[in-house]
Amino acid sequence: METKTKTDIVFILPNLLPGGAERVFSFIAQNIDKTQFNATLLIIGFSKDASYDVEGINLVFLEKSRVLNGTIPLFKFLLKHKPDIVLSAVGHLNTIMAYMSLFFPKTKFIAREVTVLSVDVDFFKTNSFDPWSLIIKKRFHFFDKIICQSQDMQDDIIKNYTIKPEKIVVINNPITDHFQLKPEPPSEGVVQFITVGRLSKEKGYERLLKILSKVEFPFHYTIIGNGNQKEAVLSLVDEYNLTDKITHIHFTKEVSKYLAKSDFFLQGSYYEGFPNCLIESCSVGTPVIAFDVPGGTKEIIEDGVNGYLMANEADFLEALNHSKSWNPEAVRKSVYSKFNRTKIIQQYETLFNDLINA
Repeated sequence: METKTKTDIVFILPNLLPGGAERVFSFIAQNIDKTQFNATLLIIGFSKDASYDVEGINLVFLEKSRVLNGTIPLFKFLLKHKPDIVLSAVGHLNTIMAYMSLFFPKTKFIAREVTVLSVDVDFFKTNSFDPWSLIIKKRFHFFDKIICQSQDMQDDIIKNYTIKPEKIVVINNPITDHFQLKPEPPSEGVVQFITVGRLSKEKGYERLLKILSKVEFPFHYTIIGNGNQKEAVLSLVDEYNLTDKITHIHFTKEVSKYLAKSDFFLQGSYYEGFPNCLIESCSVGTPVIAFDVPGGTKEIIEDGVNGYLMANEADFLEALNHSKSWNPEAVRKSVYSKFNRTKIIQQYETLFNDLINA
C-alpha cells in the first residue's frame, strides 16, 4: 500500500472577484510548500468572473451563481476527494461548511473570518427577526480551528461567541505582491489622495467626501472599487461639488501604480477585518490616514511612522492639513517587517501541520 506523503488541502471561496479574501486565499494556495501540501482552490462561482491569475495548483469552478446553489456539488466534491483539510472564508460560506463538516469526521475544517463580527452585525442590524441568526452564531463550534486576521477579531469571537481561545489563531494577511518602492515624493503640486476598496456603507466614503469638501488646498482624489453604494457615493461627489477633483476607477490590475503616484491613502472605514489595501499602500511607500476603529487597522498603522490614526473627522481634516515629510523606505519597512509573505505562509503551514499531527 502506497504511503501518503502530502497533505491534501482544499481552499474554498464563493467567487474570485476582486477582494481581500480572494487575493489572500489564491496567494496562500499557490505559495504553500508543494513538497508538503497538495492545494486545490475551489470556487463556487464562475470562471468568467476570475480577477486573479492562479497557476501551479488545481483550480475548480463549480459555475454556480450563489453559495447555496453550490452546496450539493461541493458536498459531492469533498465526498469524492476526501481532503485532509478544508479551509473556507466569508461568513455565509463558513456557515454552510460548519454544518457540512459533520459528514466528514476525518477531515479538519478551518474557518477564516473576514471582519469583527459583532460590530458588523450591529452596523447592519434591522428590526426584523432573522431565523438563521442562531444557526449562524453557532457555526464556530463545528470548526477545528478559526483563523482571525487581527487581535480585535479574536477578542470579539471569544467574548461574543463563547469560543475557547485555543481554538483560534491570529494570522495577519500577507503582502501578496512584489511591490516596487516609489521614489521620494515631490515637494509641491496637487496633493494626490487615494482609496482602494469596496463601495459599501461600512467603508465610510461619505465621511471621507465630507472631509475633503472642507480641504482648501489643491488635491485630487482617486477611488478604486465597486459595490452596492456606488450611486450613493457618486451622488455625494456631486453634492459636495467635487466632480472635477475625483476620479473613479471600477477595477484595475495596476493598483500598485496608482498607490505609488499618491501622496496619501485615505481610509474611512467604521470597522475592518485586516485591510489589505493599507499594507499594499505602505508597501510602495505611501502613508495612510485612517480612523482608529475596531479591527486590524491599528495593527498596521504606526502613528507618525507610516501614517496617522484619527479619532474623529475634525482630527482627520487636521491630519490632511498637517505638513510632514514622509520617508517611503521607512513606510515600507514598517509593514514588510511584520507582514512579509515568508512569515505569513510559514504561519499557515505550521497551522496545517499542527492540525494533521494533533
